[in-house]
Amino acid sequence: MSDRWDFLIIGAGFSGLVLAERLATQLGKRSLIVEKRDHIGGNSYDYYDAAGVLVHKYGPHYFRTNSQKIKDYLSAFTAWQPVAYKILSYTEGRYWNFPINLNTFEQIIGRKSTSAAFARYLEEKRVPIETPKNSEQVIVSQVGWELYEKFFLGYTLKQWKKHPQELDASVCGRIPIRTNRDDRYLKESFQALPREGYHRLFANMLAAAGDKVKVELNTDYRSVQNKYDFGQVVYTGPVDEYFDCKYGRLPYRSLRFEHESFDATALLEREAIAGKKGFWQPAMQVNFPNEQDFTRIVEIKHATQQSCANTTIVREYPEDFVPNEKEPYYPIPNRATSQLYRKYKALADEEKGVHFIGRLATYRYYNMDQVVGMALNCFERLKSHS
Repeated sequence: MSDRWDFLIIGAGFSGLVLAERLATQLGKRSLIVEKRDHIGGNSYDYYDAAGVLVHKYGPHYFRTNSQKIKDYLSAFTAWQPVAYKILSYTEGRYWNFPINLNTFEQIIGRKSTSAAFARYLEEKRVPIETPKNSEQVIVSQVGWELYEKFFLGYTLKQWKKHPQELDASVCGRIPIRTNRDDRYLKESFQALPREGYHRLFANMLAAAGDKVKVELNTDYRSVQNKYDFGQVVYTGPVDEYFDCKYGRLPYRSLRFEHESFDATALLEREAIAGKKGFWQPAMQVNFPNEQDFTRIVEIKHATQQSCANTTIVREYPEDFVPNEKEPYYPIPNRATSQLYRKYKALADEEKGVHFIGRLATYRYYNMDQVVGMALNCFERLKSHS
């Protein structure tokens, strides 16, 4: 063996980088991180494109949390740009306030109204379902069929290639319904982006770890298993692939991103639509729930507040996941996939010296702060046994 490492960490996303930093700075442990992509940061990676715009390579990553512990931890590696994440929905030839709130209701009826009137409207429209069992039921039980079909049905069919009846209630249940004027997309108490970008936050983590962490990019972890001597393993990749898909592949939805940049001259034609100079669309994110092939257009410059004459928009097209060709972005949450995942979890629980953390390794959709929390909790367990 040419070298000895305390940990082999498979994947250089939030899970792997947080754990490597903690092991290095708190316990003095040496970690080798192997990453199949050509950059660190996983799906949260951002970069400056050819137009000079800071963009999120794998779709928008809106950081938010209610955890002071997680905020304090990450604040050691980044300053923050506060953001009130706002989105719109475009259908029937116009922009609508979304998530559904009192402003949306006023757009529907064409006049000013009150929270009490909107609450009465919803009570009349909603379908009484005591315990919603799927995503269709969870929405119609709150807002009824009209708003469900306007904002949710088409979007869900495109995004998941499944009818909302086939998806767990949690899929659409994540989206809030409000009777007041709160039009924020998210509800967490702390909402912000790393001021200098996620790529800088990750670089600062590695800098803190110093020479106790080595990163090998463009590397499949199987290629280093017999090259080095390892203590324990942290695995953040797809759990089914770790076990050579013994029980069959876990299904995912993938995405294709279409980037388009505009300079200041081109943006002059869009000012009336965007509502302010230097932007292409009127909000950071616009959902397209119906006839378009893409589900949303994101103009992240609204959130980063970058001072830049150019802008870049990103259209997102949901696609089937194809192993070795497409990235696995979203686990598909329903009864069948849950049953299949439990088989792999049973295998993972039996693995000695291997820790499975992160979205792919636990086959569950987590927000970034939840992934950070999972990594910090894993570190505490390792610390207690060190």
